[in-house]
Amino acid sequence: MLAFGSAGLAMGQNQPQAPAVKPGQEPKTESQAAENYTHPAGVFINRPLTQVSKAADALLDDLEGRGCDFFFNEANPKTGLVRDRAHAVGGSLSRVASTAATGFGLSALCIAAKRNYLRPPVCEERVEKTLAFLLEECPHEHGFLYHFIDIQSGQRLFGSELSSIDTSLLLCGVLTCRQYFSGNTRIEALATTFYRRIDWDWMLNGGTTLSMGWLPDQGFLKHRWDIYSELMTMYLMAIGSPTHPIDPKTWDALQRPLVDFGGIEYLSGVAPLFIHQYAHAWCDYRDQRDRHANYFTNSIAATRAHQLFCIALKNFPWMDQDMWGITASDSHDGYRVWGGPPAMGSIDGTVVPCAAAGSLPFLPAECSHVLLSMREKMGDKIWTRYGFVDAFHPKTGWIADDILGIDQGISVLMAENLRTGFVWEQFMKNREVGHAMREVAFHSDPDANTQVL
Repeated sequence: MLAFGSAGLAMGQNQPQAPAVKPGQEPKTESQAAENYTHPAGVFINRPLTQVSKAADALLDDLEGRGCDFFFNEANPKTGLVRDRAHAVGGSLSRVASTAATGFGLSALCIAAKRNYLRPPVCEERVEKTLAFLLEECPHEHGFLYHFIDIQSGQRLFGSELSSIDTSLLLCGVLTCRQYFSGNTRIEALATTFYRRIDWDWMLNGGTTLSMGWLPDQGFLKHRWDIYSELMTMYLMAIGSPTHPIDPKTWDALQRPLVDFGGIEYLSGVAPLFIHQYAHAWCDYRDQRDRHANYFTNSIAATRAHQLFCIALKNFPWMDQDMWGITASDSHDGYRVWGGPPAMGSIDGTVVPCAAAGSLPFLPAECSHVLLSMREKMGDKIWTRYGFVDAFHPKTGWIADDILGIDQGISVLMAENLRTGFVWEQFMKNREVGHAMREVAFHSDPDANTQVL
């Protein structure tokens, strides 16, 4: 799974796997669930409230502006590569850049230009420099980039893997820029060439699903992207590739297990909440479905289940309607991959703002209310020049020192998607994405609005 910060990656090791769950808590297959569940995945009680208060909207505007500052200030001005993490207070000297954070950063520059958080010509210049470096100077293999790279040279760090998912998140940002800055012919050409260079068929490594990555000294990782998660947009871009497309049958080869929590059933692997957010950061799945599910409705259900899961945690009374959310983040004891349901990781009561922020389009009223409550209750302890800190513990007083690029990124993009749908609008203009969605049988879902009761 993606999105593990540099502090969470052991040198030379593969990305960590989700912890084992207790017997009986494993997700069920679609066929198993269908035997005793007459409704499609994603059906649940309590229709999402879409109205956002003026105070919450003002907070989201401020959050986006501060987040865009992060992606501009914490990127190298010559390469455009974005730091994996930066201090919430004081300067950051780290040379560790994240490929995924850079993808979020490119998208944030589009938002910054559109909303004038930064001067549009400055954003456009930074995008052009970034794309030129990625294409002409940054090391790659078959078009794929390493997970963690040096912010100045692009060279591989920590013995990290050549990452299929991180390269894909970068590509999402590249293709967003291709559309928003379409009047700049060089940006358009650089973005298109970057996409055309990626050899998706190579990353299949002879299998029916994409490998998680490749190491120079070991070859392809043994794990594959074969279970429903943040992988969805990656597969669409691979299927729609103009030069190295993979077979659309790979889409149906993916496992789509079902999790049941409190009567809510939804597609999910055993993974943190972010998998239901990253899949929707760029690609707009609203009011449509494929042969398996309506994925937007599914993520509404996953967020609702997570909200109830957090509130039901008996040992942490501060987790309530006003303050909830746990996803992969920093903690007092280092980076942790935690969340639920089912419970995973050593949950200790730490609250993670990007859990609510990343789900803003799914539960607009509830998630914006949580963010506003956090800001009002905790104040400047957790609200910084770049917005929310990565995580905090209300009881012990522990507050994360850093802002993580990927957590900042999902917060900024989903806030904008809730408010205007801007990132969705730009990304969906890419003809390759629309072609891929037709190839895997996406179609209008007339029942989308009746699936939430």
